[in-house]
Amino acid sequence: MPVLRRQPNWKSLHFYQKSQVLYQLTFVFTQRFLKRGDRTIDQMIQAARSGKQNIVEGSADGVTSMEMEIKLMNVARSSIKELKEDYEDYLVARNLPLWQKDHQRYEKMIAFCKEHNQLEDYQPFFDKWSDEEMANIALSLCHFVDRMMTNYEEHLQKSFIEEGGIKERMTAARLGYRTNQKEEIARLENENKELKQEIERLKKALNSN
Repeated sequence: MPVLRRQPNWKSLHFYQKSQVLYQLTFVFTQRFLKRGDRTIDQMIQAARSGKQNIVEGSADGVTSMEMEIKLMNVARSSIKELKEDYEDYLVARNLPLWQKDHQRYEKMIAFCKEHNQLEDYQPFFDKWSDEEMANIALSLCHFVDRMMTNYEEHLQKSFIEEGGIKERMTAARLGYRTNQKEEIARLENENKELKQEIERLKKALNSN
């Protein structure tokens, strides 16, 4: 068992890609629809950034510490939940509808957010969507990121139970090394014994002649 875990390519993780979209979308949203000086601007941008950055940091730290990776992934999820609350508050405060299953555009919105992960899929609409549209798109992305990260965390927890942390992996690697050494020593001793027997056989054959 290798001591260090292989670092995942976080850029290929769909929930990271969606979190990247969330950050850029949130930045544009706050600049377009919130008044300068509103403290919510910094709060929303920081929450979106924290969600994205903690995924990156968690993936990097996971090479040596799965515990830290799980912790940082939880921080990322908490930040996304905080961002979700801000978008919901925005809609409620302005009496704008939260698109739910009975809304005529709900199914198309969910399908779009589910199928598209890349920033370039969303960016052309940043200056076209209304605040209602952007907020509801952001809420859908928050939902997908949270659900995907929940599944990913379950995978990490299962791996941690099966493989342990770095201390357990170091111990396992050391025990494996010692086991291999013992097996190699036993093989060489057996080979040496067979060679001695062969030498004795050859000596007897020579003497008999």
